[in-house]
Amino acid sequence: MPINRDYTSPEPRREDVDALQGSVLVEFGTPWCGHCIAAQPLLEQALAAHPDVRHFKVEDGPGRPLGRSYRVKLWPTLVFLQDGVEVERLVRPTSEATISQALARIVSD
Repeated sequence: MPINRDYTSPEPRREDVDALQGSVLVEFGTPWCGHCIAAQPLLEQALAAHPDVRHFKVEDGPGRPLGRSYRVKLWPTLVFLQDGVEVERLVRPTSEATISQALARIVSD
């Protein structure tokens, strides 16, 4: 699955995310966040090598239940899940290699 350029609307419920099977990347951020914008090319490069990873881009902010359930404090926050369980988390990643390493931890052989 290629990178998701649009924010998911409405945001998924936590129980739905927990029920997802396989490799999933949940990206929390906002469309106006400079750090989020800077991370997009890095995410695109890293996800290109992992087409089977499902990517959800979730707009976060005060009162957003999904972000609060993951205790997101800074954007972007990338949560890497395998069968609904958090395996890795990156906050404000600055390199494609770091994202690729985290993706490798959730990809099934």
